[in-house]
Amino acid sequence: MAFRCFYAMPELTRSDGFPTGAIHAFFSGMVRLLSIEAPHPACAFFDKGGSSRRREIFPEYKANRASMPESMRQQIPAIKDMCDLFGMDVFEESGVEADDLLGSMAVKLRSKGEDVTIVSADKDFAQLVAPHVRQMLPPNSRVKEWTFLDTVGVKTKFGVPPSQIAYFLALTGDAIDNIPGINGVGPKMAAKWLKEYGDLESVIFRSDWLKPEKFRKIVGESAETLRRNLELVKLDTGIPVSDPKVGKPQFGELLKFLDEMEMRKGILSLRKFAKEVYGEEL
Repeated sequence: MAFRCFYAMPELTRSDGFPTGAIHAFFSGMVRLLSIEAPHPACAFFDKGGSSRRREIFPEYKANRASMPESMRQQIPAIKDMCDLFGMDVFEESGVEADDLLGSMAVKLRSKGEDVTIVSADKDFAQLVAPHVRQMLPPNSRVKEWTFLDTVGVKTKFGVPPSQIAYFLALTGDAIDNIPGINGVGPKMAAKWLKEYGDLESVIFRSDWLKPEKFRKIVGESAETLRRNLELVKLDTGIPVSDPKVGKPQFGELLKFLDEMEMRKGILSLRKFAKEVYGEEL
């Protein structure tokens, strides 16, 4: 979400030249999100070195990504501070991808009967969608509003239910993470095969039956690549994570933060948020 904010905004700076574009957009997003069905506990997950496990499986994992722009790097600590001041728990762990931490938290909370909303555009999270777990997609160039994905929404969007998303991504690949799929196999074909055979191993086992016929030999010879892909795209939901704290925004400290960042419109938004959601005058 922080990266989306960074690239969605023009370059903004404080009077001393410190970049603030991503901070401005992230703050607006937090006010919007924390106003929905509020108040509620919330967590933010950050990468801290990425996934050691996935790089061991496939050294080229995410190798296509450019290094973080310096102006973005400068804003990350402030964004983490902002999350904390909003009363959010911040989770990060060396060698563990943020996606796996988030997945572990979602599964843990669902097992306790909690309702969970995952806020991300990442299609990997569709595999977590289930009763009491939904995904919230941010606006994009085609859809101007935040939208929710439940189990029906996942099936409509991808052509497969959440239980088959990992198999689906193993077949199609994921260019964003530098995971190559089967050349020529797109979402519709992957969904068709999974509807017919159920899971990845069955698609591999039945490769001689696949249609179009030109994929039969290719899929059979790509079995190990497909199994590797599945290990890469499947979220690890068994990582121990502590229960999120039920925090309340530290409005006084948030006002100081916004003043320090010279975010005058942000101060007005915060005052409105505090009054409408928490009944507090700032």
